Amino acid sequence: MKFRKRYDDKIKKRKSGLFRNLLNLLLPEVCVVCGRELLEDEKGVCLSCLFKLPRTDNYKVIDNSAERLMAGRIPFERIACYCVYVEGGILPPLIHNLKYYNKKEIGFLLGRMFGDDLSGSDFIKPIDIIVPVPLHPKKEKIRGYNQAAVIAQGISESTSLPVSTGNLVRVVHNPTQTKRTRTERWENVKDIFYVKDKQLFEQKHILLVDDVITTGSTIEACGIALHKCTNLKISIATIGEVL
Repeated sequence: MKFRKRYDDKIKKRKSGLFRNLLNLLLPEVCVVCGRELLEDEKGVCLSCLFKLPRTDNYKVIDNSAERLMAGRIPFERIACYCVYVEGGILPPLIHNLKYYNKKEIGFLLGRMFGDDLSGSDFIKPIDIIVPVPLHPKKEKIRGYNQAAVIAQGISESTSLPVSTGNLVRVVHNPTQTKRTRTERWENVKDIFYVKDKQLFEQKHILLVDDVITTGSTIEACGIALHKCTNLKISIATIGEVL
């Protein structure tokens, strides 16, 4: 029976591979940024567009623009943003496809690339655990995944740091932040996050991960909830920063 099952599994895998090759031949996967047909090893975005990403390297810079944005709002150690988020640029279509078109591989890839940069740096050395900004369960069910958690898994693969999901939770299903003013964004997110087991985060240095930082309202709301844990330190990492 075991031999038969292994044989059936091999046949299914072979058929799946043949179907995937046929589908790629008829409907080749293209880069979500430039539309060029992707090579076999490229996932969601071509290497040429990845090379053009406007990386900030601001994890090397104390008092960078993201840190100035959040100064005085919550206690934090450091903030790093992988790229500048510019409308019409390379990053927006990547984030859009990650969030709305089931392109999880893009989030994982960006997280892994960011993690490669951070590995061994003074920024990442003190971190104990990675915590993605959570979605409300209803929203995550509709989307199928949390894009921040996918990014966090990519960073984890590069840095070997563990990821914690399910302890920091979003308890209110709030409307989207898109096209809201800074004040409206804060009103939309305050008091919507909660830490279920505060002991799990006590004495820890957390890396809070999100896709893009705009006004910082979501990060601030998360930080307020997290700082109810004893002796907690927070650093923050996002893929994009809106300047």
